Amino acid sequence: MSEDNGKKELDTVKELGITNVLRTDERIQVLPIIGQIEGHSTLPPQTKATKYEHFIPQLVSIETNERVEGVLIILNTVGGDVEAGLAIAEMIRSLSKPTVSLVIGGGHSIGVPLATSADYSFISPTATMIIHPIRMNGLIIGVPQTFEYFNKMQERIIEFVTRTSNIKRETFFELMLQTDELLNDMGTILIGKQAVEIGLINEVGGISTALEKLELLIKAKKEKYDLKP
Repeated sequence: MSEDNGKKELDTVKELGITNVLRTDERIQVLPIIGQIEGHSTLPPQTKATKYEHFIPQLVSIETNERVEGVLIILNTVGGDVEAGLAIAEMIRSLSKPTVSLVIGGGHSIGVPLATSADYSFISPTATMIIHPIRMNGLIIGVPQTFEYFNKMQERIIEFVTRTSNIKRETFFELMLQTDELLNDMGTILIGKQAVEIGLINEVGGISTALEKLELLIKAKKEKYDLKP
């Protein structure tokens, strides 16, 4: 490896936590979503973050790269910018390549739609997911239009999650507004198989089962369109 290539790969690891971004010789692309989702505001340098301005070009490159056959999304996120997270989730859902997600630590807040955005989702036995209403952080102008905006954003999230998973709208809404699980807040914590039992996640599993499922989805797509293996 040349010195320039080595520096580029090191920079990629620092920024994105992955070495094979945009490489054309990888059949399966692995995309980590870790820490907080960073949107329009820059987070402090000591905060682990997934930057949407980095993530979106990766998704575009994956979609246009004929060598890429599938995508594995690994999630361990505490949530973050709602607009940016939902934008990423919508882009993942719109990929023509088969996608599988795996929640390994946490899929909290906006991490919930990110987890359900894939064609098939897994969660590790000890991983957690937190469902709660949108929080109004920062400067909020106390006018009806502001609250209407938050209501519409909340509805967008509910619509996306119920469209991309097997959970019922009524169940999701009820979990979101529970008051007996989160201290001084509303919401619900789900651990491992609990997320599967309510229909939010497809299956409990790990890396091997997630990759196995992704290979099956890739094979099914090739058979559907009569593509060469």
